[in-house]
Amino acid sequence: MTPELTALAVAILIQALQFVIYAIPANRELGTGYTMSARDREPSRGMSDRTARLGRAMDNHFEGLILFTAAVLLVVVSDQYTAITGGLAWIYVAARILYVPAYAYGWRPWRSIIWMAGFTATLLMVISTLI
Repeated sequence: MTPELTALAVAILIQALQFVIYAIPANRELGTGYTMSARDREPSRGMSDRTARLGRAMDNHFEGLILFTAAVLLVVVSDQYTAITGGLAWIYVAARILYVPAYAYGWRPWRSIIWMAGFTATLLMVISTLI
């Protein structure tokens, strides 16, 4: 398996872990009556700021994972993987790992810088297939 595909597998596992890290406190704070419902209305209780941030970080990774997956597929299917694209894939993974505590604990401006590192790595992977 290429380093890019391995990084993608790790990124997917990170996403699953983020779901658990968010879901446990969200269930405690909102109550299972709400979290197991159809959610047709707003919850009667709110979440803590940290739990809400964990939810936003998880949603953000879902969005980023779509682009990262496309970038990995472009690199691998076009047979253009190199040490550089492998390194960029691992930069994305490292950024996603760091992004969760950065968002949860409100590290400013580091959260945005970490996000930009992962996004830039993804874009550079795509650009590498065009040159």
